[in-house]
Amino acid sequence: MLKSILSVTILATALFAVAPSASAQVKIGTLDMNAIFTQYYKTKDAEAKLNEARAAAKKELDDRLETLKKAMDDINKINADVEKPELSKDAKDKAAKTRDEKVNEARNLDREITEFRGTRERALQEQFVRMRKDIIDEIMKVVNEKIKSAGFDVVFDKSGMSMGQIPVLVYSRSDLDFSKEIVETLNKTAPKATSAP
Repeated sequence: MLKSILSVTILATALFAVAPSASAQVKIGTLDMNAIFTQYYKTKDAEAKLNEARAAAKKELDDRLETLKKAMDDINKINADVEKPELSKDAKDKAAKTRDEKVNEARNLDREITEFRGTRERALQEQFVRMRKDIIDEIMKVVNEKIKSAGFDVVFDKSGMSMGQIPVLVYSRSDLDFSKEIVETLNKTAPKATSAP
């Protein structure tokens, strides 16, 4: 028993003696992936395209809602005509038939608007997910190349949060962060902004 305790003590002492030299050889880096993502020019381009698609969808939805509003106004006007006492029974029946047809059209239009809204929202969400994935894939390619070329053993994302919304990386020296290099590499291919005449 004493022999096994002695063996464990010697092993622990040897590990602690080796640990400082081993940790000195580990090359650690940090990144702020959130900052890289937002500063990458393709992210801004993707956001602009997505905003254009959202604006187009909103305009189309507004046009459909305006058509529905006009249909409802027509129905209300016909309803008012049907209630007029001076109209003959035939005129009232004809107006009531026209109103019922318009009500059916309005219901169909309302159903189409609901379907359009759901379909367009799903399409925009899918477009957002695809764009985000493509951008992250491009960023990770550059990050992985840098990790290999610089010989990093461990790299932490300092923008990451734990389940309890606490930063995963509580502290790191600023000289370990190579986010700026990644952003510069990614933005090398950015198209030149044309100056206005």
